[in-house]
Amino acid sequence: MSEGSVRNMADGLVGRDRELELLRSFVDEAVRGSGGVLLLSGEPGVGKSALLDVAAKTATAADALVLRSDGVEFLADLSFSGLNHMLEPLHHARDELDPVHRDALMTALGASEGAPVERLAVYGATLALLRRAARSRPVLLIVDDLQWVDRASLATLAFVARRLAGSRVGLLAAPRPGFEGFFERAGLPEVTILPLDDRAAAGLVRTRFPLLGAREVQRVLAQAQGNPLALLELPATLGEARFGAGAVLPDVLPLSRRLQDLYASRVAELSPPTRRLLLLAALEGSGDLTVLRAATLGEDVLHLLAPAERARLVRVEDRGLGRLTFHHPLIRATIVSISNGGQRLDAHRALARALTCQPDRQAWHLAEATPDPDEHVAALLEQTAHRVRRRGNAVGAFNALIRAADLTPGSADRSRRLAEAAYVGSDVAGELRTAAELLVEARRADPALRGSLQAAAAASHVLLNRDGDVGTAHRLLVGAITTREGRSDGGDDEALFEALCTLRRVCLCAGRPDYWRAYHAVKAQLTVALPAFQELIVEVYADPARATEKALTALDAAIYDLYQETDPTRIGRLGMTALFVDRATGCRAALWRVVEDGREGGAVTSALVALAVLCLDDFVTGQWDECTHLAAEGLALCEEHGYDMLARQFHRAVGLVAAARGDDGTVRGLAQGITEWAAPRGARTVERFAHHMTALAALGRRDYEEAYRHATAISPPGVLAQHVPMALWVAMDLVESAVRTGRGAEARAHVAAMRHAGLPAVSSRLALVTAASAAMAAPEDQAAGLFEEALAVPGAERWPFDLARVRLAYGEHLRRARTAKDAQPHLDAAFDTFRHLGATPWAARAADELRATGRTTGWVHQELRSNPLTPQEHRIATLAASGMTNKQIGEKLFLSHRTVAAHLYRVYPKLGITSRVTLGEALASLLPHQ
Repeated sequence: MSEGSVRNMADGLVGRDRELELLRSFVDEAVRGSGGVLLLSGEPGVGKSALLDVAAKTATAADALVLRSDGVEFLADLSFSGLNHMLEPLHHARDELDPVHRDALMTALGASEGAPVERLAVYGATLALLRRAARSRPVLLIVDDLQWVDRASLATLAFVARRLAGSRVGLLAAPRPGFEGFFERAGLPEVTILPLDDRAAAGLVRTRFPLLGAREVQRVLAQAQGNPLALLELPATLGEARFGAGAVLPDVLPLSRRLQDLYASRVAELSPPTRRLLLLAALEGSGDLTVLRAATLGEDVLHLLAPAERARLVRVEDRGLGRLTFHHPLIRATIVSISNGGQRLDAHRALARALTCQPDRQAWHLAEATPDPDEHVAALLEQTAHRVRRRGNAVGAFNALIRAADLTPGSADRSRRLAEAAYVGSDVAGELRTAAELLVEARRADPALRGSLQAAAAASHVLLNRDGDVGTAHRLLVGAITTREGRSDGGDDEALFEALCTLRRVCLCAGRPDYWRAYHAVKAQLTVALPAFQELIVEVYADPARATEKALTALDAAIYDLYQETDPTRIGRLGMTALFVDRATGCRAALWRVVEDGREGGAVTSALVALAVLCLDDFVTGQWDECTHLAAEGLALCEEHGYDMLARQFHRAVGLVAAARGDDGTVRGLAQGITEWAAPRGARTVERFAHHMTALAALGRRDYEEAYRHATAISPPGVLAQHVPMALWVAMDLVESAVRTGRGAEARAHVAAMRHAGLPAVSSRLALVTAASAAMAAPEDQAAGLFEEALAVPGAERWPFDLARVRLAYGEHLRRARTAKDAQPHLDAAFDTFRHLGATPWAARAADELRATGRTTGWVHQELRSNPLTPQEHRIATLAASGMTNKQIGEKLFLSHRTVAAHLYRVYPKLGITSRVTLGEALASLLPHQ
């Protein structure tokens, strides 16, 4: 045997030279200051846990602090339970963090009460705590059974994993094969642990079981197939009497079944008190001996565990806090599976008694200990749902409410909890299809539910988002609110406010004046005052063209405070409201937090709203490639979760970019699809999406009559239609198309309406388009001054497409006035912006005007050609065209720089170019990916 193999046998491992060398190298580099992450994957029993043990010993020998936590299936729905276990040895160091990080971490881990936790603050606090601990000694994090770690802890670990370089903090984690959870593994170093080869397997068996006969060894090797756990466990079942020659061996069974039988037989040999303690440990999950002592009413836990330790079922680390760990997850699963229902109920009750200081865990154990309906337990679980939702865990709240409903004895309360679960599922968690089923069950439980506000709101969400049935949703909500005379079920004002918010959304989608009149009538009948946040949303969201200065000031203050907001629903609502008055850019950081949470499987519906706001803000701010990329992501999520109504917002974003870039085929297809979906459902606002993109496309190709027809379908000339936010988006489209079709009076009337509404005071974009619209509609001798007024608007550069359009119109005016020299700078600027954005028809218009002034551009308008690139190639090419290096692109997309270079190597011949110098121009000639 080699020296390495001998050394590995001393570690208790055989045939793992390569893996151990890799682990020692990783630990050595991590503790010396490089930091980093490494994942170990492989089949159960292949030895991942043993390799992690060696890594822990190596790190401890190097004076590193080892923080371990194993995933526990039972705790997978309890937010931050894994993180809490891992960071427990550092609890004294929390006080050294800055107040924001300290409070966020302590609240998330349940060490203190506080405001809802911002996930990003918890992520940052965890990273800061680990870096602080690493100042005194290196830190190695070890996580076994990653697939059972709770979602919130997984997201935190995923965040930390990509930020460990140079930190003296290493992370080793071992997931099971096929794990595709909330820990994003793409781009992270990963090693697959394979079964032992025949030579190593035989050496292991002969070394550990020298009395085993040759025939028995061969049978063990055949059964184990190189699985180290089976190689060590199978010989023990043979018994001392079967080690001799001629012994009868057990029947051949599949490996997984054989291992379960082996564990079951070992457990059965233990005394009943020890078996009960192991069941408690299996169900408790964290291995906290303090909890186990409390659950066994002061019994000598270590004495009871000693036989299990000798049987190599568990390990007990009786130092510090004291932790119990199972030698393999299959042992834990076997212990639970061989227990009967009564034993499991008793164990859960004992754990619930022991967890009085952890109400959320206690509630779940009580729920598992309660086979029959129990209102007290259901109420506790409902409270848990409310707490975890305030912390931003919509999925956890949804699951808790469903379980609470299952435990509810009364039909009315059961129906109410099912309705609330349906509302949370449809409005926040992305469970639209499940919400519909829950509502059916809720009505079956209590036919009187029809008047419930929670049920009405949930049903309206389903009707609106899945079916687009705005009429039924409107009648349902108005009826539920008015029959309660402005009061909600049981005096729950929150249910009333949520119902009103849903009614506003229905009214906005319908776009009908009579719906809004009904809304205001319902609001006037309320016997409770709306919260300030709700009042703000009502005033700006419902009719942004008539928002008061006071309301806009309050909106600005709310946007400023978004950094401390953690409720994804409030962030989404505020973001959409801000979008209507050109303030969404101030919400982007908070919106991105919601998107990231949704990507991890959290508040999916809120993430869709956030994505829609980001998409449309990207359009008006000129980030069109990101707009189409996010729209594609949003459409995929809508399809996956059944949100047909929200999908139209993403079609709108794609259609606007396609319209501006001259992709008339895409615009026609999208507009037709939107109209065919929206018209039968009475969703007039959604119909206006089609009119908007069609009007913009017509302007680009200089079909001003069609542009006028579609712009006025959104808001008639001379009027900013009430409760039509899109009227602020097409105001300049209407004026320009009116002027160019000889409708000067209509154009001037619309400018007057824009000024009367005070649009210049709303935002710099509206100030820009109002002044420019006035210039377009003004007599020739007055136009120049108004164009100059438009270009002098502070912040106009934030709206590159609108600004380029104004410069184009001004250049056209100056060229017609035979002042070509003055026209050229404006036309040059417009042409450059249009080319940069890929707005080909607009660039063609600017190029034509430049040629009319005597300037040649060297650019010829070509129709957009089909995109030969894959979505990944297009994204990489776009980043490369922006000036990013291969390394920077790789860091952004979690790819190696060599992979980026390989993609670009394939891109260049597809585009007919040889380098990235002409990459931007080549991309501008392509149709965008849909």
